[in-house]
Amino acid sequence: MEASERHMEKVFLNGDIYVGDFKGMLPHGTGKYTWSDGSIYEGEWEEGKMTGKGHFQWASGAAYEGDFSGGFLHGFGTFTGLDGSVYTGAWRMNVQNGVGNKKYCNSDIYEGSWKEGVRNGCGRYTWNAQNTYVGNWKDGKMCGRGVMNWENGDLFDGFWLDGLRHGSGFYRFADGGYYFGTWTRGQKDGPGTFYPAGSKLPSLTRWRSTAGYYDKIQTMLPHTSPVNLGELRDHKLGMKHSLSEKLSFGLVRGSGRISHRTISLDGAPSADDPLAEVPARDSFSTDEDQTVEQGSCNLVYEREYMQGVLISERVRNNEAEMTQKNKCELKGTKKSGETIFKGHRSYYLMLNLQLGIRYTVGKITPVPRREVRSSDFGPRARIRMYFPRKGSQLTPPHYSIGFYWKDYCPMVFRNLREMFKIDAADYMMSICGCDSLRELSSPGKSGSIFYLSQDERFFIKTLKESELKVLLKMLPKYYEHVKRHDNTLITKFFGLHHITLRGGREVRFVVMGNMFCTGLRIHRHYDLKGSSHGRSTNEHDIDENTTLKDLDLKYEFYLDKSLRDSLFKQISLDCTFLESQCIIDYSLLLGLHFRAPEHLKAPLGSADVLDHESSLAGDGTSSHGELLIPSKGLLLVTHEPGVSIPPGPHSRGNPLRVSSAGNKEVDLFLPGTGRLTVQLGVHMPAQANRKLPHAEADSTEAELFEVYDVVLYLGIIDILQEYNMKKKIEHACKSLLHSDPLSISVIEPKQYHERLINFLEEKVFPHKT
Repeated sequence: MEASERHMEKVFLNGDIYVGDFKGMLPHGTGKYTWSDGSIYEGEWEEGKMTGKGHFQWASGAAYEGDFSGGFLHGFGTFTGLDGSVYTGAWRMNVQNGVGNKKYCNSDIYEGSWKEGVRNGCGRYTWNAQNTYVGNWKDGKMCGRGVMNWENGDLFDGFWLDGLRHGSGFYRFADGGYYFGTWTRGQKDGPGTFYPAGSKLPSLTRWRSTAGYYDKIQTMLPHTSPVNLGELRDHKLGMKHSLSEKLSFGLVRGSGRISHRTISLDGAPSADDPLAEVPARDSFSTDEDQTVEQGSCNLVYEREYMQGVLISERVRNNEAEMTQKNKCELKGTKKSGETIFKGHRSYYLMLNLQLGIRYTVGKITPVPRREVRSSDFGPRARIRMYFPRKGSQLTPPHYSIGFYWKDYCPMVFRNLREMFKIDAADYMMSICGCDSLRELSSPGKSGSIFYLSQDERFFIKTLKESELKVLLKMLPKYYEHVKRHDNTLITKFFGLHHITLRGGREVRFVVMGNMFCTGLRIHRHYDLKGSSHGRSTNEHDIDENTTLKDLDLKYEFYLDKSLRDSLFKQISLDCTFLESQCIIDYSLLLGLHFRAPEHLKAPLGSADVLDHESSLAGDGTSSHGELLIPSKGLLLVTHEPGVSIPPGPHSRGNPLRVSSAGNKEVDLFLPGTGRLTVQLGVHMPAQANRKLPHAEADSTEAELFEVYDVVLYLGIIDILQEYNMKKKIEHACKSLLHSDPLSISVIEPKQYHERLINFLEEKVFPHKT
């Protein structure tokens, strides 16, 4: 081993200067390195890499003092950012990872767990005005069980999702009142119980057990003391990364510097954060484990909300009965489908699908973007790969079974995803992240299996071989149609894949956008074909997730004239395209969100629900923060770019113009819920009329209607059924048996197209008279 040369100075060709110990030609020991741009590192070195204790000062003014390893910020240290924020805690490969404490430039403080530079795990966040949240975090947002306490004394204890109250929980008002219930995306949703101040309350310990969670926050993060960072100071995390992944500091391969990722550190929640809605901010004191004072009042209110709007309330004073009711109500929000877990029949198939998508999306993403070519649709436009369980030179080892993977037309689907502004990393995280997919039963007769990503942005459907061939055949024209028409209602396809398992079993998948990915609850689903043959649902089979059919639709929907014209223009364009591809038997999928129907019944002659000049009186809230019932369930307001919530992965068109708003682009304002961008097929406001049977009407002399404010979602689905002569003969035979003039049996694609539009124009979206 060569002896270290000490106290030497070396000037590099690029202007960098090093003064300190050497080992051969490399810095080794202690020394000071000054880059030509003014950045300085002073500390320990090991064979040309910053390793050990040291201090790094960027030319910009940012600074770090602490542990280094292999040229990375790695171990324990303190980083001071340009904005004055200070992070002290664990680091891994230049990013915060582990337990740490960060004080932001606005004096907000976070103490807790970090992962890959963002808040993740259990932690405490204290705002500068003293709001405090203690609980679980995921990807920088409050997610899971947590307790939020505000300055005015209000407190929420329950479940969160993406920074919003979501699931079961209770809200304690400063005056001592309590509301036990469920929330959806930050709004009260579903049944709940309100106890005014002084009422006798159920045991919070028993309630938490009933609601499905326990006091784990206390053990994960003490409430009374800050995170103990001192224990980490002497702890160094191991490294198992190749040299090619590390940053070289220019001593052999030219000058360089630490990745700027260390400067772009995670920020505090912005003004647009959901917490901005809170009334005030406060120091943390949950009283979680204290016994709630029992009052002498038995007055209790049963309430039910729909997307933040109070739709019913009644007074109850039977505490025993209310406690029993709470056991049924507070089980959290139920997601559709069955989560795929280890031991589930689809578990290994799911793992294979996630592995394949992660591999092919990761492979195609670095390729420079370009317009698709004819060769991108051809038989050679495939990625084929074998994934052995033990891994290979090109594939990682995995816990599933070995399988063959085929990805069709990767460049085409990559461009389709980018048309809808779907980030590749978000796409992979949605489908291939830590969360499992959910399996849904098929709503049709095709026998296909549907999977849904946990964030509900994407559907994955199994295909028959014939359906795969139809999609590949129509893909060039489909791509051009989607590219030409921003507002197309046709199903959005984002990936086409094929898995072959040992033994020869083949499974084909297509990834689609979920048109019902919205913050609003979809209360009714309809699959409309314009036919009466077999187009009804057995009443005994109907529940909230049932997709209903043509004869089940009892409503007529009245749209603003401009919205209706735009809708039928696009439906006609889409159906003409499907007709050109000889596609038949497709459907218009219609989703309805009702706005507080119990309080929005009115005669047909009532004021237009699209009166954009109407507004709520006052601030819309009561002294207890309860949302008052608005005079209207929805309002149209002039569109403001950057204010409205963007749509999901199913629409990319511009906001629509509305005649009743002076032909201006509009946003949909839902009192108690939020503001949404109105696009074709997405967040479309309408008036739904249902004729009352004479048995329900008060008078037989005039027809009466129930009138509802609704928000519509529309899309054209099931577009992979190709028409051919054999099917025509089979359908003709069925038609003779059923004598159904509206049946799909004997019609060709053009007739199917015309019949569907006629049905929609006459029965579903008639002109307003």
